[in-house]
Amino acid sequence: MKQFIVRFVRDEQGQDLIEYTLLLAFVCLASAALFIGAGNTLAGIWSTTNTILVNANSLATKAS
Repeated sequence: MKQFIVRFVRDEQGQDLIEYTLLLAFVCLASAALFIGAGNTLAGIWSTTNTILVNANSLATKAS
């Protein structure tokens, strides 16, 4: 049993797979964070644009 545990601890097969999986998980989490931040930014841009257009429309209808 002791030899099995020693071989298991020293065995490095599959280590690359675990490292690539962790790297992929990190990339996915970072991408999700960026998309959430970009979504909030785009919502702010659309909100500002909508306010400007509503104000321009009200001024145009008052002028005519």
